[in-house]
Amino acid sequence: MANYRFFIDYLIHKFSAKTRHGVHSPFVYKLVDEVIYDFSTKPYEEEIERKRQALKKDTRIITVTDYGAGSMMNNGKQKAVGLIAKNALKPKRVAQLIARLANRFAPVTIIELGTCLGITTAYLAKANPNASITTVEGCPETAAVARQTLDELGASQVQLKIGNFDIILPQLIQEQEKIDFLFLDGNHRKEATLNYFYHCLPKVHEQTVLIFDDIYWSDGMKEAWREIKNHPQVTLTIDLFFIGLVFFKKGQEKEHFKISY
Repeated sequence: MANYRFFIDYLIHKFSAKTRHGVHSPFVYKLVDEVIYDFSTKPYEEEIERKRQALKKDTRIITVTDYGAGSMMNNGKQKAVGLIAKNALKPKRVAQLIARLANRFAPVTIIELGTCLGITTAYLAKANPNASITTVEGCPETAAVARQTLDELGASQVQLKIGNFDIILPQLIQEQEKIDFLFLDGNHRKEATLNYFYHCLPKVHEQTVLIFDDIYWSDGMKEAWREIKNHPQVTLTIDLFFIGLVFFKKGQEKEHFKISY
């Protein structure tokens, strides 16, 4: 039933979403034209994708600790690294888009919740090598594989923290002067997602970008996305179906966009 609902949501989005030609916001048009629809090959992509393919063939078995809503594909405690790579890593086109966004907005600090095996983290590090990047993974054994991934890809500057997002994120936010760029890809529950959003609000600013993964994962996640969109501090959102972008640009009329990607 969950997969059927997800498919229906995808079809609805596909037929209601716009391309850049249907967008009247200059900021969004430029972002779609120059970043979202920029499919040119970047110099760091080939190496990362080779590592993704290697991880898919990795036969090591690890014990997975899952603090979130689990996996639609396989929620067992013992999993092969290769199976995690096939089912849990962000698809190439989504990971590369997140990297392009990190490059475009050039955040000083980047926070990622949900390291998984480190592929998207590596993209963030390569796309914005000058940023201070902190990534958080709940599972120690998954984090160990991610650390190896990052070191092999020359992204050893990334700080990897292990533990429960509910505990670590508030600590991270307290340490930050402001939040520039946050990618949330971990706990796919409504309450947790909203808690992370509200924790961030005191530190957001006009250039902040929040990215929420799997906004159509469940009814709860769809409800969380609606509440985030409707919050008074949020002035602009872009729904790309697989991820949602949130902006806080002052003096701008509140607008929400569905973009085909």
